[in-house]
Amino acid sequence: MKKVVVLTGAGISAESGINTFRDADGLWEGHDIMEVASPIGWNNDPALVLDFYNKRRSQLHTVVPNPAHHALVALEKTHQVTIVTQNVDDLHERAGSSNVVHLHGELLKVRSQFDEDLVLDWKTNLNLGDLCEHNSQLRPHIVWFGEEVPMLDKAIKITEQADILIIIGTSMQVYPAASLVQFVSNDTPIYFIDPKPAISPKENLTIIAEKATVGVPKVVTELVVSC
Repeated sequence: MKKVVVLTGAGISAESGINTFRDADGLWEGHDIMEVASPIGWNNDPALVLDFYNKRRSQLHTVVPNPAHHALVALEKTHQVTIVTQNVDDLHERAGSSNVVHLHGELLKVRSQFDEDLVLDWKTNLNLGDLCEHNSQLRPHIVWFGEEVPMLDKAIKITEQADILIIIGTSMQVYPAASLVQFVSNDTPIYFIDPKPAISPKENLTIIAEKATVGVPKVVTELVVSC
């Protein structure tokens, strides 16, 4: 089986009803990004940060995977598929994808401030006073601005082995995730699916200027038929 690596961003989740990362004015749900997505914001007002992610977590329970998520699951029948996502939702897993790497953390997990490797599943509200076994406050298992991306090295190794690369619903402006495209060989076929593709044309690149629910099934059908 050929190895397909899929890089997904906010665009694929947006079609399920999940709000995108931030608006054009730089605000996220009316908040300055640094207030709710940085260690400084957490230290300044942890109650605000917890409330913000509690609302995101609550919204996640109201949405379901869309046809783009399900198409990627269907691709596993003929290809070895690994998804590297910038999204913190669990829609890929709920659709049935077997191999998912979350670069920016997971909304349905929390971790200890004392030990960042102590990660717990968490589907309800997280509140001040919710402590780990070391009596330390739990925080969202989200990679905030200014923090290292612990899954980046794994994502790079996966991308280097790709026979085919598919990029879905991402602006390719958020680093270090956007740098992953540099780790495929020059002759690796790349499919870029986005209504407003922001990527320079190249010989091995196929651009599909469609939303994910339209473009992903098209690409999957092409790859399955060509097997």
